[in-house]
Amino acid sequence: MRRLLLSALGLLPLAACAPATAPRTAVPSFSAAYAPEGVAWVDAGRACVARAPSYRAVCPALPGAAVGVAWNGGDAWAALPGAGLLVTLDRAARSVPVGRVVAVSSTRAYREDGSAVAFDGRPAPGVVGAPTAAITGGDGQDYVVLAGALRRVPDGLVVETAPEPLLEATPTGARSVSLPGVTTLTGTYRLTGTALQRLDAAGRVLASVPHGPGRVGLVGADVVTVAPGGTVRVFGVDLTPLMR
Repeated sequence: MRRLLLSALGLLPLAACAPATAPRTAVPSFSAAYAPEGVAWVDAGRACVARAPSYRAVCPALPGAAVGVAWNGGDAWAALPGAGLLVTLDRAARSVPVGRVVAVSSTRAYREDGSAVAFDGRPAPGVVGAPTAAITGGDGQDYVVLAGALRRVPDGLVVETAPEPLLEATPTGARSVSLPGVTTLTGTYRLTGTALQRLDAAGRVLASVPHGPGRVGLVGADVVTVAPGGTVRVFGVDLTPLMR
């Protein structure tokens, strides 16, 4: 049994209230986060992690449903709004009381009012209103979907006015996409729902392998996919299967 700091539970003070008219989007039932250490995902509230090179899935028992996962400091974390906690999924058991989280990036967790807290429990810059999604871009800055727009957190810059359903980090920031993918300096890996594709910088398909719905990202030099249900597959950069 993972020992959580339940005595530290309790909602932290909220700094602002979301406007009553702010659009609210349901948290996706399946999402994933990637880092050089591996892949973490949440599937219908159950959070798991699979570390390279074995990619063996670990799905610990947690005190509540997760709404998102993220990597920080070499640890895979899950956000549990019902318990008001951020918790690690493997290695040393750690928990941070944060209140009701609605979105999480690799740098911080965002509460219902847009206030934010870092993974060490310290306050972090947030936004005004409830974000429906968050991601840390390739430039190291956070981006959130807020009031129907994709915004850069530090300065509030509106990056997109009608974002697609998913967020993707790019080498220079972040963007919204309609299909799960990961963009590198040399091209993109994308899941279409029936195939995993490798595209060049001009968008031409260089390689394709059959693959169902899921998420895709890079773990070091590995192209790693995870599907609902927890199936992890690993490919080389040319989409040669390395394991199934």
